[in-house]
Amino acid sequence: MDQDFVRHITLGQILDETVSKYPDREALIYVDRDFRLTWREFGELVDRLARGLMALGIKRGEKVAVWATNVPYWVTLQFATAKIGAILLTVNTSYKVSELEYLLKQSGAETIFVMDGFYDTDYVLTMHDLVPELREQERGHLKSERFPALKRVAYLGPQKHRGMYSVPEILGLAATVSDEEYAARQASLEPDDVVNMQYTSGTTGFPKGVMLTHKSIGNNGFWIGENQGFTENDRLCLPVPLFHCFGCVLGVLAAVTHGTTLVILEKFDPVMVMRSVEQERCTALYGVPTMFIAVLQHDLFPRFDFSSLRTGIMAGSPCPVHVMKQVMEKMFMKDITICYGLTEASPVMTQTRMHDDIRRRTETVGKAMPGVEVRIVDPETGEECPHGVQGEVCCRGYLVMKGYHEMPEATARAIDIDGWLHSGDLGVMDDEGYVSITGRLKDMIIRGGENIYPREIEEFLYTMDGVRDVQVAGVPSRKYGEEVAAFILLQDDVTMQPEDVQDFCRGKIAWHKVPRYIVFLDKYPMTASGKIQKYKLREIAAEMWPDA
Repeated sequence: MDQDFVRHITLGQILDETVSKYPDREALIYVDRDFRLTWREFGELVDRLARGLMALGIKRGEKVAVWATNVPYWVTLQFATAKIGAILLTVNTSYKVSELEYLLKQSGAETIFVMDGFYDTDYVLTMHDLVPELREQERGHLKSERFPALKRVAYLGPQKHRGMYSVPEILGLAATVSDEEYAARQASLEPDDVVNMQYTSGTTGFPKGVMLTHKSIGNNGFWIGENQGFTENDRLCLPVPLFHCFGCVLGVLAAVTHGTTLVILEKFDPVMVMRSVEQERCTALYGVPTMFIAVLQHDLFPRFDFSSLRTGIMAGSPCPVHVMKQVMEKMFMKDITICYGLTEASPVMTQTRMHDDIRRRTETVGKAMPGVEVRIVDPETGEECPHGVQGEVCCRGYLVMKGYHEMPEATARAIDIDGWLHSGDLGVMDDEGYVSITGRLKDMIIRGGENIYPREIEEFLYTMDGVRDVQVAGVPSRKYGEEVAAFILLQDDVTMQPEDVQDFCRGKIAWHKVPRYIVFLDKYPMTASGKIQKYKLREIAAEMWPDA
């Protein structure tokens, strides 16, 4: 099924094609610092950084970690590593010391780039604490007792820090690598080489390093952009994290494969989103539903012009119908699409199309991407489910990861013998191939032998006046095994009692689905990429009702 839809090409070749087609068009923009590069300028900067990395001694197959928000050199590093056959290892910006230590040890990363820090974590200080040898040893000769694989540490910017290379220093080393050496390195690369490693965001269990190839993320990025109608005339406002697939594949690679201008925000800020869209006349905008809600509900929203927008992506969690309607009407995003997938699938397996009706854009996650097979299987038997019958969502094709880094058993659990990647998500497929996600296998609540799917109750509670958002999870129960708990965010100036929610449910949904426990929260625990951590909600409930 692959051949008609999949190009066998490296990310470096993709960039070179775009540079040659659109050399003088704008490639990369940061509104808050008036940073602008054309495709020619961006391509030249990538080549200089790539040669500088070679001069440092970075070899094909080595892992280069990047621990930074969406700073200007981030995307340059993404393509510079790709051009020399190194593997870009993206690090969650919310990580603390123990999480970074785990990642560096498990991955065996040879190089790491860091920035100053993020929120309450000083990245430079953290590196000096983890690698005290940086204060004493000569750069280029690092020998870390704790991280024997680590050879070099660099700062993703112009400032100098003890034991670390700066970007200007690395760029300066580019002249020591000949054209012939650089060309030979690029010629040695294969589209099936691993180019990106992302550690799953940790909503469940230990993070695992997902190995993705040039072919998998390059082609996935192309079709994501194609399904939005991207061309060189589009301008994408990108406020989502680059360390996550949403940023570096759905965003960067969808744009680069089409010559679309990237208007990047260092971090999400609703005012900067509105300013960037208006000032740069952006035609596309990405975000998780909570980001769109933050923009729509902002006091300054009426003062900005969104009329240039037409498309974009909402992903990460289900979108309430009223939010989608507002995005399409008030923000002019008539062609907005919904994507579904997981990092292990590079990451998108299904996407709605631009002209799908609002029902499909809120009740489904679209249909299979070109060149990808998607099916629903019975979790018990592995047999394919008929249309309309719930099962586990699986996919097969070019997009499936090479595996988890040094975790063969976990890889075998995720990818079956026939090459199907098992998502762990429950869903149904209709007669036209559109998939609706109904829950997660691990999220399923079993109360007294009755299977309860949280998504069903969440969608019902969305219809209650005063409810802004709702998440449903199971709480351990001695009597029933599990009970239903609802975690609710209320709209501003709304007060509510748990009994009000239960009264609203009674008679409208099955009695065993009525939440036994109701918790009103100000915000949800979330990963840095915007995913709600349901396991933490379950922990909150277990603490509140230990004798349930």
